[in-house]
Amino acid sequence: MPFALKAAAGIGGSLLAIIALVIAVLKGVLALIAFITTAIKILIVLLFIVVFVGIAIAIFRTWKSNRHPKE
Repeated sequence: MPFALKAAAGIGGSLLAIIALVIAVLKGVLALIAFITTAIKILIVLLFIVVFVGIAIAIFRTWKSNRHPKE
């Protein structure tokens, strides 16, 4: 096999390996971004739940204190 053919196959294989590595890294980065955005969405939902529960507790305490006459 001529040297030029071996060199071309080596360069082609190297380029394919580099492209495969870049694709793998991009997949990993996209998965990380998807995980982070999902975590942020869950935190936002939990924050809204905490706010609604806090408001409900404040309303209940006010309602309860207004039921009993003050001395």
